[in-house]
Amino acid sequence: WLDLVAIGTVADVVPLLGENRLLVSKGIKSLRFSKRTGLLSLMNVAGLKKHSINTFDVSFGIAPRINAAGRLESPQIALNLLRTKSEFEAGYISQELDDINRKRQRITQEMHALAQKEIDEDRILLSIIHEDFTSGLVGLVSAKLTEFYYRPSIVGYRGEEFTRASCRSIPEFHITKALDKCEHLLIRHGGHAMAAGFTVANENVDELLKEIEKIAREEINLESLKPKITVDLEYPLRSLPEGILEELDQLEPLGAMNSEAVFLSRNVEVKHAKMVGRDENHLKLWLKDGNMTYDGIAFNQGYWGKVGLKIIDIVYAVERNHFNGKITKQLRIKDLKPSN
Repeated sequence: WLDLVAIGTVADVVPLLGENRLLVSKGIKSLRFSKRTGLLSLMNVAGLKKHSINTFDVSFGIAPRINAAGRLESPQIALNLLRTKSEFEAGYISQELDDINRKRQRITQEMHALAQKEIDEDRILLSIIHEDFTSGLVGLVSAKLTEFYYRPSIVGYRGEEFTRASCRSIPEFHITKALDKCEHLLIRHGGHAMAAGFTVANENVDELLKEIEKIAREEINLESLKPKITVDLEYPLRSLPEGILEELDQLEPLGAMNSEAVFLSRNVEVKHAKMVGRDENHLKLWLKDGNMTYDGIAFNQGYWGKVGLKIIDIVYAVERNHFNGKITKQLRIKDLKPSN
């Protein structure tokens, strides 16, 4: 069962320390040699290479497709995949899960776009309750809002009598403790410092949001509210070891409380930059430092493409880029700024 233990542990964002780390480490090895018909088929549909699968592949390839069934349809679909021994049935269900996941992505994007239009960006706590939302996806939208604006957020689905909502927060604000102070208005609630959920009668929604906003204003200083990135090592880009990917592999399995290595390099030359993606919201970079050149991708930072970058400082992780059967180093840039 180690392969399924690894998937469940990674998908549930459990801290990869102690026995969890050991279980996932052995579970990933088990996944690479898995004979489960359903998992093999799902890996194939997700475009994953079985022999090199890692926690990143589980987080962004396997888990979303399994979870999508419960969010939009029935979790029984995913269970059937894990139980089947028929290659035909496995292939059919894997494709069905992939289709459901694409539908989940589309609906999440639509909900996120609506939320961004209707939220009040002047508030410390962002909130939107809507009858057209899909209840299984409100947590994903809340996470996107919190990541983009770096503020706690509440996103909920309003039913006929009750509203069911999910919350995401930041280190400066313990969202579940805030809900504890409002429990007289709630039917049920639960969670931890960074994420929570609750059910509330529709007639109490407005009062609840006012109270939580008041608590947030007492605890958060909006002027000093800035996201932070922890850098593990400042290092010249030109000096990155040839075998750095193999060295970084030794840190696996990566995940909660055991995150990927993050580097800072200064005075890097931008040879070329191009906005990419359907909405040109990402930035593709070709970088040079000394005699070394690297490809880089900066997700959700396409706006830099209009600036005319020349010499920049970058915070990044180093990863493998699979393209046309070749594996090359790629810098996944978390943040950048023009060098002083």
